[in-house]
Amino acid sequence: MSTTDPFLLYTQRGPVVTLTLNSPATRNVLTGNTAAAEFADACARINADASVRAVILTGAGPAFSAGGDLKDMQTMFGMSPAELREWYRRGVQRLALAVYQLEVPAICAVNGPAIGAGCDLTTMCDIRIASERATFAESFVKVGLIPGDGGAWLLPRAVGRSMAAELSFTGRSIDAAEALRIGLVSRVVPPERLLPEAEALADEIAKNPGAALRLAKKLLREGERLDFPSLLEMSAGLQALAHKTPQHVEAVNAFVEKRKPVFGD
Repeated sequence: MSTTDPFLLYTQRGPVVTLTLNSPATRNVLTGNTAAAEFADACARINADASVRAVILTGAGPAFSAGGDLKDMQTMFGMSPAELREWYRRGVQRLALAVYQLEVPAICAVNGPAIGAGCDLTTMCDIRIASERATFAESFVKVGLIPGDGGAWLLPRAVGRSMAAELSFTGRSIDAAEALRIGLVSRVVPPERLLPEAEALADEIAKNPGAALRLAKKLLREGERLDFPSLLEMSAGLQALAHKTPQHVEAVNAFVEKRKPVFGD
């Protein structure tokens, strides 16, 4: 990747968008570059495109993402606390919000090490598939830091409070098999099968109506913070919207007429 190449490659195959971290020479670090701005732009583009029904996020080269650029952090020694706070808000936190607020299902295809903010980036997605070569580490404590990208909120929701605490307090690395055991990923596949598996899953998801997928994801996201009665109230409102979509009408008619439904955007 040269200084003029994009950090994030955006490719679309029908209703599926693939976002590829494209700085293998830096192990796809997420700071000290244009990653935050490019993620914000790409996610806004996806959310505005009704034809998109699923997203795959992966990395180029042997690593998924090494997280923050430690060499670049040397330039931060002279920054004031107020300046550092804004650096996080405009940088990796902007990236985190963009990915977390994607309106369509997001599959993370973890091709290699996912370290620090790279590990947290995987948890911003809905589904994680790992190559046998993938490793994960919530390693901030190893360099005297905390997860400034929201990992303290994201990781417990992926693996539970006790395991999130263990990973955060030790900073240790786990392999793909252990990630599967603790529920951080839903499947582990040979490296050559990683993208085909992710694409097959994205295609299976994308066969469903786009409006229903976006409403379902919205409900899952809101369910992370609402109590049950509030979630039921939101479910009723969103379900009322779903009943009025052309895709729902087509699905019901197709079932009655014993044919396959044809969904538009």
